[in-house]
Amino acid sequence: MGSTSAHKNEGPGRRDVIKRSAALGLISVPAMGFLSACASGDGGSDKKVEKGKVTKANPLGVNETAPLEVVIFNGGFGEQYAIDAEKKYNEAFPKAPKVKHAATQKIQSQLQPRFNGGTPPDLIDNSGAEQMDMGVLVGKKQLLDLTPLMDAPSIDDPNKKVRDTLRPGVLEMGQFDGDPVWIMYYAYTVYGVWYSQTALEKLDAEYPEDWDAMLALCAKAKKQGIAGWTYPGKYPYYLPFSLYPFIAKIGGREVLDKIDNLEPNAWKDPAVKAAFEAYYELYKKGYILKGTPGLTHIQSQTEWTKGKALFIPNGSWVENEAAPTTPEDFKMMVAAPSGLDSSDQMPFGTIWASGGEPFIVPAKANNPEGGMEQLRIMLSEESSKNFTKQVKSLSAFNGGTDGLTLSTALQAGVDALKKAGDNVVNPRMQDWYVKLQKEQIGTAGIGEMMAGRLTPAEAIKKIQAFADAAAKDQSIKHYKHQ
Repeated sequence: MGSTSAHKNEGPGRRDVIKRSAALGLISVPAMGFLSACASGDGGSDKKVEKGKVTKANPLGVNETAPLEVVIFNGGFGEQYAIDAEKKYNEAFPKAPKVKHAATQKIQSQLQPRFNGGTPPDLIDNSGAEQMDMGVLVGKKQLLDLTPLMDAPSIDDPNKKVRDTLRPGVLEMGQFDGDPVWIMYYAYTVYGVWYSQTALEKLDAEYPEDWDAMLALCAKAKKQGIAGWTYPGKYPYYLPFSLYPFIAKIGGREVLDKIDNLEPNAWKDPAVKAAFEAYYELYKKGYILKGTPGLTHIQSQTEWTKGKALFIPNGSWVENEAAPTTPEDFKMMVAAPSGLDSSDQMPFGTIWASGGEPFIVPAKANNPEGGMEQLRIMLSEESSKNFTKQVKSLSAFNGGTDGLTLSTALQAGVDALKKAGDNVVNPRMQDWYVKLQKEQIGTAGIGEMMAGRLTPAEAIKKIQAFADAAAKDQSIKHYKHQ
């Protein structure tokens, strides 16, 4: 848990990992405490506004005169994109007071008393180092089911439901145990292997599509005094961003599903063994930047942007976050993980991409229809383009980049998604079982192996034991792929 201070107030673009993984792990205990308190001390006054009339222009039946209150996490994406979308809400409902907007980094401490008292805001961007634990919120019935939003006509094409305008996996991520949609993830993160096109060109190399080519390129780089890889050794739960889709590519996506489902012996699958042994070879052959196990996320990214290492596993927030140290001619790119060999079950291009920036409408919101309508507006092409332009990230809206000039990194993300097609995987370990993923699998297992302190066989045995213990632990809620 030593990463609290490191991840407290980061520069622009600190995204999903800290928000959804590290941060969650850091606050799950107090979050559980306050949520159980508010579930029992249910003394809030029920001041829900009357629902409005459902019309073609107002499919969710928003009360046209009711106030709307929105709280945004003020992190790497800032708040302007939300303010701009709120203006659209005010234009749609001119009789309502101006949207009451607040932005904070202290989501939990500011909103906890309001959840306790039954007077939460109508829409919350539940993100950052003080994110409220989503699994607990769902378990305690604190959230509104967003299915009516998903089934509402989209802003741009009334013949298309909102659910049909979303990128792959976004809707499923908001579900826990089946149908209700509790969370709308608004940003869309591409995870993978990040590199500089300029650095590859200097080596007269192309991105390697299989492991032999990867090892050959690392050997070539080593001769020039350049490491093949680096990663945040202090937070090695970044390694799965490329390792998990690599496992799926080798053995099929069902291998990851079994891991997520905490099935017995899931980690003993031959695909896991093959992937771990491949990564371990990077360590054994000396292709990992010296000192990597001691680096933070910022330090490893800085070594990478300085050209000390070719590859780094990361998510698409890295462009914003590493901007201060990225040379102008760097040509930042992302690609799907290299495969193992021709026996792989999934094609080259198989990648992990999923939603980030979780928006929720509290069950006790005064104006829940308004909260959902604000999200419907944000999921229009116009609002989505505005978000992408402002924060250099894709949104959950499937499209919204036509006519925009994209950076090489953003364009590479768009191209990677196009190449992947249906071969996008979305491992759920990091939002279903935060502690298991972050402290145990990532840090005590994979991190120790990559630092050379465990063999692949030892790491697998250790991780399987962690997963078995989590499966037996009755104090945590268990989830399964449907």
